[in-house]
Formats: sequence, C-alpha cells, structure tokens
Amino acid sequence: TGQDPKAAHREDRLPMAILNIRIIGDPVLRTVADPVTEFGPELEKLVADMTETMEDVEGAGLAAPQVGISQRVFTYRIRGVEGHVINPVLENSDDFQPDEVEGCLSIPGLGFPVRRHRATRVTGVDVHGNPVVLEGEGMLARVFQHETDHLDGVLFTDRLEGEDRKAALRAIRNANYDSITEQTTSKRAKTVGSSFGAGSAFGTGQ
Repeated sequence: TGQDPKAAHREDRLPMAILNIRIIGDPVLRTVADPVTEFGPELEKLVADMTETMEDVEGAGLAAPQVGISQRVFTYRIRGVEGHVINPVLENSDDFQPDEVEGCLSIPGLGFPVRRHRATRVTGVDVHGNPVVLEGEGMLARVFQHETDHLDGVLFTDRLEGEDRKAALRAIRNANYDSITEQTTSKRAKTVGSSFGAGSAFGTGQ
C-alpha cells in the first residue's frame, strides 16, 4: 500500500491521534458550531486528527462536532477524493438525487434512505486560510450535505419522514440502544464500515 508523500510529510510534522467519536445524546451534536477564526498549529492538528480518525473507521466524512469540537470543520474521503473544508457554505441544486441509505458514526447501527440535493457547490477555506471551491454530484454531494448538517446541529434522522422517522426514533429510544452504542464505541473500526454506516452504497455497514 503506497503512501502519499504529502501525507507522509504531514505525519512527520504533526503526530496524529484517533479521536473519540461522540454518540447521539451528546449535546455537542445538537449545537450549531462556531466559525473558525484562528488558523495555526491547533487547527492543523485538528484536521490531521480528524482525517486519521475518519480513515481509521474507513469513513466517508467526519465533522468536528462528532469529535467534540464545536467548530465549522469537516473532512471527507469518497472514491479517491479526499480533503477538508473550513467554514463551508453550500449552494445546492434545485433538483434531488435518488434516495440512498445513510447512517452516521454518531448514530451506530441505523441506516435509512435520505433525500439529498443532486449537486452541491461548497465554498470555504483550507487549514491555511486559502479559498476552497468544490463541486460534487451524487455521493460526494451527499457527503458534503451530511457533514455540513452536523455543523448546524442536524442529524440525518432529522431529515427522515413518515414511517422511517418513526422507526429511527423508536430504535434510538429502545432500551438496548445504549448497549449497541457501547459495543460500537469499543470496537469502532470493526463494527462500522463507513461514516454513513449501513447500506452497500456507503461501505460494508456492520
């Protein structure tokens, strides 16, 4: 398995760490994250640690609130495209893509079809404050929308309707759900296939 020279250089500069992923019920997941105003080593380390954590669980994306940091930062890695965006602003297409099953590292074990816009344009900055403009369709657009929702205190279950919403809330209220989250947290890399959880479109699921 070859290593990206840039990644190797980054690791030399910044020893990375696997961060603890917060689970539904943690207030940070329901808090609107603050814009990033300070750029420097601490932010670089956060992005590096988030990237390492995302890769450890073979994730498609990770938002800073999911690791307990209420700042507007997310990382992503989908089909060979990897990066991060700070203070993202989305411009979504008017039309929608076919519903796909989503899950979430912060809501282990659940997966439901979610409606998302077909295409998304993201503007923001990188870890050095340089402008970032990204355009994505399909899965990449879905990741951008899912992760930006996290920055606004929104979880994918909030976007469910009808029977799917009822089933999701019922599962979360289930007395056994705490034990499921504990098992997932203790064996995170083995039990979660992607940041979206269940569904073949998002990785190996459970």
